[in-house]
Amino acid sequence: MLEALDRSGERGERRELLRLVALVHDSFKYQVRERLPRVGENHHAMRARRFAERFIDDERVLAIVELHDRPYALWRKLQRRGKLDERGFRRMLRRIPDPDLFLRFIELDGSTEGKRPEPIAWLRDELAKRGVIEARVA
Repeated sequence: MLEALDRSGERGERRELLRLVALVHDSFKYQVRERLPRVGENHHAMRARRFAERFIDDERVLAIVELHDRPYALWRKLQRRGKLDERGFRRMLRRIPDPDLFLRFIELDGSTEGKRPEPIAWLRDELAKRGVIEARVA
């Protein structure tokens, strides 16, 4: 993922923030207790956030670390049920202080080997439809 970030052309503070999230976001998967549900404090992203909170007070970073898997979970639920969990989507959005930075991280994370582009396109479209980000011009 760091190589994708290097190739992305991101510069300055934005690159630094994305790099920081990239280094932390999945670092605590090994601590997840397999016998327990992977939610709340037993989710790798929450464990990563709790670690990061000891050193970082930037909510943009902390929210991305914690919520980076949420769009994919919402997309999967949409695929199974045929209907968006609107309440869950709005709850996620309220927690994200910088939607553009959040989406950029999701795009970078989703560009790694073995990940599907459909959830990222769906998230981008959903955010644009709601006026949260600017729609891409084709």
